[in-house]
Amino acid sequence: MSAQVDAEQVQELLAAATAEDGTAPIGEGALLAPDAVHLFTIDDDRLTGYATLDLANPDEAVGELAVHPGARRQGIGRVLVNALIEQAKPRALRIWAHGEHPGAKALAQTLGFQQVRELWQMRRSLATPELPEVRLTEGVALRTFRPGRDESEFLRVNNAAFDWHPEQGGWSLDQVKQRENEPWFDPEGFFLAVEATDPDRLLGFHWTKVHTAPERIGADTRSADASLGEVYVVGVDPAQQGRKLGAALTLAGLRHLRDRGLSDVMLYVEADNAPAVRVYRNLGFEHYHTDAAFRHEP
Repeated sequence: MSAQVDAEQVQELLAAATAEDGTAPIGEGALLAPDAVHLFTIDDDRLTGYATLDLANPDEAVGELAVHPGARRQGIGRVLVNALIEQAKPRALRIWAHGEHPGAKALAQTLGFQQVRELWQMRRSLATPELPEVRLTEGVALRTFRPGRDESEFLRVNNAAFDWHPEQGGWSLDQVKQRENEPWFDPEGFFLAVEATDPDRLLGFHWTKVHTAPERIGADTRSADASLGEVYVVGVDPAQQGRKLGAALTLAGLRHLRDRGLSDVMLYVEADNAPAVRVYRNLGFEHYHTDAAFRHEP
């Protein structure tokens, strides 16, 4: 972070952009990337634009950006994207447009980007339709996460379940610890399906999250004090497929969020992951908005 810009200024810009657009311009993963490059545009000591670039992948850098609503239509987005392209070289560059903002899509197309991914946010009320009981198959038990004891098993299952996923796959212990240190982390909302005869052996998990600042993740901002639950991530050991763990774990987390007094819950899913979309629709979720990823070749 440069000496001219501090984290509070960045958060103020992101909050203003979220309030204007109805969705957060930069995702949690980008904000938590440990070795990201940060770029800024400043006008008369006022932060007008912010971009972050993750260079961890040697083949493809990942960037996200935000322009203050009061400084839009002045070419700042183009300046930031061109700077990201230069910083990414010789890598390709992937940029996320959260909520498929029309200005972001138009800029990406103008600068030669091609859309490569579509991520859906889905939501449902925790009141209706009524949540069914959790039904576990024989031999499966449910418990919650134990910090300092369950990280290695979580990583084993997570990285096997998401070996194809560019953000969720290949996690390290540092990434888990980083999230355990976040204010929202609650082990009582982190559910583990285990073998009943071997409770240390993880079969699958559902990590829930509670957003107490909905303006940061694109929630309905009509009630600034409202909290929104999230199906943060659900994963099942590929060797345990067929035991109906995914639906049971999802329901356990939803009932937990409901019992905490939350009214609504959200999740993210790849738009082309038809089996997962079908599971979530069967659980009462509906499409809420779309995030799109665009790629620029070097």
